[in-house]
Amino acid sequence: MTTAGDMLQLVRQGRASSRSDLVRLTGLSRTAVTARLAALEDLGLVLAGDELASTGGRPAGGIGLDARAGVVLTAAIGRSRSQLALFDLAGHELRSSSVEHEVGAPPDVVMPDVATQLTGLLADLPGGHRGRPPVLGTGISLPGTVDPVLGVSIDSPAMTGWDRVDLGAFLADVEPGPTFVANDADVLARSEGLGHAATYRDLLVVKASTGLGLGIVSEGRVVPGHLGAAGEIGHTKVHAAEGRPCRCGDVGCLETIAGGWALVAELQAQGHRIGHVRDVVARAVGGDAEAKHHLREAGRSLGEVLAVAINLLNPHAVVIGGDMSAAFEVYAAGVRESVYARASALATRDLQFLSSTFGDRAGLVGCAAMVLDQVLSPAAVDTRILEREASASR
Repeated sequence: MTTAGDMLQLVRQGRASSRSDLVRLTGLSRTAVTARLAALEDLGLVLAGDELASTGGRPAGGIGLDARAGVVLTAAIGRSRSQLALFDLAGHELRSSSVEHEVGAPPDVVMPDVATQLTGLLADLPGGHRGRPPVLGTGISLPGTVDPVLGVSIDSPAMTGWDRVDLGAFLADVEPGPTFVANDADVLARSEGLGHAATYRDLLVVKASTGLGLGIVSEGRVVPGHLGAAGEIGHTKVHAAEGRPCRCGDVGCLETIAGGWALVAELQAQGHRIGHVRDVVARAVGGDAEAKHHLREAGRSLGEVLAVAINLLNPHAVVIGGDMSAAFEVYAAGVRESVYARASALATRDLQFLSSTFGDRAGLVGCAAMVLDQVLSPAAVDTRILEREASASR
């Protein structure tokens, strides 16, 4: 049976914009559709009729998601910088900020600052604390492997001290709603659900930054894998890195020759004043030949391993995000060179290489998409309706 939550999903997906659409798509009577819409209106999740028309040239008989009915909080946490933002229910960014912190700082140092920033962003919304829409949930991304059920980091070489930590506990005073945690590459892949995945249903999404990660999108859905560990491409062993110690504690990982931290270490050893891979990228974008060479070589090394994934998964496109993508043409040239040399002719026949749709904001957009898919899922919405009805009957 089609529930109110199912109907909201049709509206969110853009498949239904009127009662007639819902009657046609669900097979329900107009009376049944009207009753379910009334339950959604009671939750403040949909606008209908004249109320929708007043929001800007919409047909009086239409229906639509009320993006103002709530907000979601997002935090894309990295080794030295955390990005924060608020989004409405349509996935539009409302407010944002960022926090710089010591490289590899532990959660008891980073998360209080994150909580303070998110509280400030909420306070900045029109209406103040009492008048602002409710917070429906919070999305957090982290480098490394995240347990998708427990919502905690379980293996993050880049973030020592974060494993098994309940990050939601740090946000208790922010009224964050349920907290969802995901790997940063998977979140980057989720952002493409609002971008390139509309055209290319099968994608490999590379996060090329301090570390290297891979998000997998198959038929429009992100594939996290068992234990959420799909796409740990940076810790694949490669011959060129033989004997090189990796920050994961092993030796011979791809990251030791192609990760941003390895490029920074190499340039520092040569006497360059470089503090982060973003500095390398900035030099390359500014025309520095040596920086461009290092980025292209890093792309070649990544492409050698990526070619195997392309042969196995046959994506329609490879999306490159993360800090190195800001020098897309240079970095992607190296990736292409190795991929075309090593992957099969069939796997590369229609293959496209694309820059991340949302650039530097992709992590935040992906976190918002993750939360919205959870809190506006049919099951979550139907549960809220039942709770509201039970409360009203007491």
